[in-house]
Amino acid sequence: MQVTYDYYRIFYYVAKYKSFTRAASILMNSQPNITRSMNNLEKQLGCTLFIRSNRGVTLTPEGEKLYSHVSVAYKQLQTAELELSNSSLLESGTVTISASETSLHGILLDVLKDFRNDYPGIHIHIFNHHTLQAIQSVRSGLSDFAVITSPARIPAKIHKPFKETKLKEYQERLICSKKYSFLAEKKQHLSVLQQYPFVSLARETMTYEYYTEFFLHHGLVLSPEIEVATSDQLIPVITHDLGIGFVPEVLLNDYPCTDEIFEIQLYEKTPSRFICLVEDTSHPLSAAAMKLKDMLTALE
Repeated sequence: MQVTYDYYRIFYYVAKYKSFTRAASILMNSQPNITRSMNNLEKQLGCTLFIRSNRGVTLTPEGEKLYSHVSVAYKQLQTAELELSNSSLLESGTVTISASETSLHGILLDVLKDFRNDYPGIHIHIFNHHTLQAIQSVRSGLSDFAVITSPARIPAKIHKPFKETKLKEYQERLICSKKYSFLAEKKQHLSVLQQYPFVSLARETMTYEYYTEFFLHHGLVLSPEIEVATSDQLIPVITHDLGIGFVPEVLLNDYPCTDEIFEIQLYEKTPSRFICLVEDTSHPLSAAAMKLKDMLTALE
């Protein structure tokens, strides 16, 4: 049975106010049209819904039963319409982001501060992910997009729907603690530094792969003695005399105890890296996610 939504909408207001005249006024329609629509609804359902009198209308038992369902459904539709309206006006909604520590400190926090000031009704969820986890989160729809560091190394089999946008260039610095500060007194060759303990991100990260290739390019093998899970663990491990390591400069800017950190200058130049936004173009973004994306890409 195909009953139009308009019939149920009209029925809701007639039943709620027990008046064809009041329903016509609220719906900005004529009373004859309202009456005609309800007659058609009764014919389609094969039952009487209203008892008409000079005082208005009352619901039959069948009408009461129908109203108990229609009122719930109509209120849910009204709520959904309001949520969608608020979402389009950026008064409500949710944005979910996968982000690495470097991207969080290097660009995301500043943009989120402005975004939050402009749109306080939007809820923000941030996942702490390395690159591969972030891409998988976007691919599965758990995150609206990812803000991660290059190289992204998007797997070829899922490359096509994904888009990578470079947001900000940054460098990484080779640092050490006071224990190894003598290495910072003059420029060093990477081959000489291999005799000292290195600290790096874990093997499953793109950063580990990046430095593996960097070392191989210079005929060397990366063999860290300590591997950590996240970039923000690098500085505490290094400043506690556990080794030397490459750290994103954006993290060094936020580190207060600069007297504990010494930069080792290298003859070998490390290539620039980028903070990137990765999205799955086959998944449309909500109005809130699109606005945040626009604010991020505006910084290019």
